[in-house]
Amino acid sequence: MEVTPMKKYVAEAFGTFVLTLFGCGSAAVAGATLGTLGIAMAFGLSIIAMAFVIGNVSGCHINPAVSFGLFLDKRLSGKDLIGYWIAQFIGGIVAAAVLALIISMCDLGGVLATGLGCDGYEAASAVGISLVGALIVEVVLTCIFVLSVLGSTADERTAPYAGIIIGLTLAFVHIMGIPLTGTSVNPARSFGPALMMAFNGDMTALSQVWVFIVAPLAGAALAALVWMGLKQKAEK
Repeated sequence: MEVTPMKKYVAEAFGTFVLTLFGCGSAAVAGATLGTLGIAMAFGLSIIAMAFVIGNVSGCHINPAVSFGLFLDKRLSGKDLIGYWIAQFIGGIVAAAVLALIISMCDLGGVLATGLGCDGYEAASAVGISLVGALIVEVVLTCIFVLSVLGSTADERTAPYAGIIIGLTLAFVHIMGIPLTGTSVNPARSFGPALMMAFNGDMTALSQVWVFIVAPLAGAALAALVWMGLKQKAEK
């Protein structure tokens, strides 16, 4: 099968759509029932499922931070980085719109009551984490997550299991991060719901979403730097 750039971009949009719809949807629709562990597993299982669906097409990044980390590790071209980013944000926005539509047809109190799985800090955080705290948390969690991607996909011995490794890592960073910030580690997953909340009259998430774009990208850059150091030591 010839994989054209457009096929890769469509795959990334679809994968990000699935991750955002099911991850954020689980938080918005059934968060009270599932709890932190259940929501974390919804995000992690979404990655595992998509890895086996689109992994051979696009690599299943479905996250601008992951694409950035692979770009810095010279495994993704600048052209594909931009294409992946556009596709991922489109996927996240469409997923959030579909989720908002589904919620509007349920007896859940509406979009504003459910929150659409948005991330946040201070009053928008379950534990009232500060802006600086949110930045630190997102950088650290994203760094760990992107390292799992860089490491598991670099070795042919672990590559066949990379989807499972990455999905479980996403789940465990969510377990810590959900009470703190809601856990982004993915700018596209954060931007879509924030935009839909703004369309429905609540600007809080959109005004804070820059944190969940900047910090994950910084975390990905840190992961690439750490990975570079680990590779050099291994080669020696």
